[in-house]
Amino acid sequence: MYLIGYDIGSSSVKAALVDAQTGRVAASDFFPKREMEITARRPGWAEQDPEAWWDNLRLATASVLASSGADPSDIKAVGISYQMHGLVLTDRNGTVLRPSIIWCDSRAVPYGRRAFEDIGARRCLSTTLNSPGNFTAAKLAWVKENEPDIYRRADKFLLPGDYIAMRLTGEPATTVGGLSEGIFWDFAGNGLSEEVLAHFGFDRSLVPAIVPTLGPQGELSAAAAAELCLSAGTPVTYRAGDQPNNALSLNVFNPGEVASTAGTSGVVYGVLGEAGYDEQSRVNTFAHVNHTAAAPRLGVLLCINGTGILNSWVRRNFAPDVESYDDLNHLAALSPVGARGVTVIPFGNGAERILGNRDTGCSLHGVNFNINGRSDILRASQEGIAYSFRYGMDIMAGMGMRLGVIRAGHANMFLSPLFREALSCVSGATIELYDTDGAAGAARGAGIGAGIYSSPAEAFSTLEKIAVVTPDPAKTEEYREAYARWSAILSRETAQK
Repeated sequence: MYLIGYDIGSSSVKAALVDAQTGRVAASDFFPKREMEITARRPGWAEQDPEAWWDNLRLATASVLASSGADPSDIKAVGISYQMHGLVLTDRNGTVLRPSIIWCDSRAVPYGRRAFEDIGARRCLSTTLNSPGNFTAAKLAWVKENEPDIYRRADKFLLPGDYIAMRLTGEPATTVGGLSEGIFWDFAGNGLSEEVLAHFGFDRSLVPAIVPTLGPQGELSAAAAAELCLSAGTPVTYRAGDQPNNALSLNVFNPGEVASTAGTSGVVYGVLGEAGYDEQSRVNTFAHVNHTAAAPRLGVLLCINGTGILNSWVRRNFAPDVESYDDLNHLAALSPVGARGVTVIPFGNGAERILGNRDTGCSLHGVNFNINGRSDILRASQEGIAYSFRYGMDIMAGMGMRLGVIRAGHANMFLSPLFREALSCVSGATIELYDTDGAAGAARGAGIGAGIYSSPAEAFSTLEKIAVVTPDPAKTEEYREAYARWSAILSRETAQK
């Protein structure tokens, strides 16, 4: 018996076929092999063709079926993870009306800002738990004003995962989690935000039917089954945005549990058991995969734009001769804790939400030409990324989050022993590393939603823990001194912006 999970990213679409009994990934693959095209018709815009997501999903499905030899009739449930905050508009026939405005498109910022001001910061934060910002509601408002003909023809708005689910089942639908990440959900009233709808002038008919995040969402249509060589009637039983899904993949469901990723950007995602928000809206709060009104589970999302992208930048510019990131990590480790006084502020990938949407840029401090070399710069870069995590985690702690244990996949920056040590020491947290990814997590989520697993505990009983990193008492004070230097520099820089 198998479960299939899809991870719809902006770079690629991945499929994973998971053996429901053993938890073993029988096969996985992703397409395209080069990054999917993102169209930027103007500066700050980012669009993708939803049909490309479907085409690559079809290729990934064919690959995992061929390599595993699985009988499609043995696949008992489908799960979907997807890039968050995007907008797909469809007409009454389910036809896409324009390219999707995806998560990193910033054109809607002024629309979200005006909504925040007009509705009122306190009211907005206490009901939707977020500023409308640059999320899906603000993107829809941009279309309404700038492309009125497309808006008039629109029958439903969908998030990227909703679109894929519609292609699978033939029926448009969304989830409470999806509505919350789009800033359409009123947590205080446990329903659609009438204030957001009224402010933007959206008709309720644009909102798709709401289905459970974990539970029956529809069945594979005959047309979709024929395209994918799967069995018609296979239930779709799970969908969630990529960060809530990453948390699910790491068995993070309950208050106080925390997940993290550190790829191009970095994320710390923790679960609260009651509604909470940051007064300055520097972190975001969404419905977690197991949220209900009776038992609230809110995912607090800290996102840092300048993480792994900084590590790749310093490799290209300071160590182009280094063949691998493993070699880069060894070179960085030649420098001692504190990098001999060198400090890197890592925020060079646009405005940072944790800095109040300031764009400080990346900066290098304390270089002494007589004592510092490239190992110091490489180490200071990784330390700077870890310190930015600590800075954001302090905001989360101020909301009542307990951050004693961080779970992460064994990938990207978490492959670096130096980064893991720095983050553990400066935050005081234990880091647990696991062998999993978003597509495999979506497959397990499908198993929970289909009732194949009686509980998350059963679904993740076979999850493999690779390593545990605890704070090193011999180095903790050195890291905290380096962090104090880092935070003092950041305070000066943000005061000048």
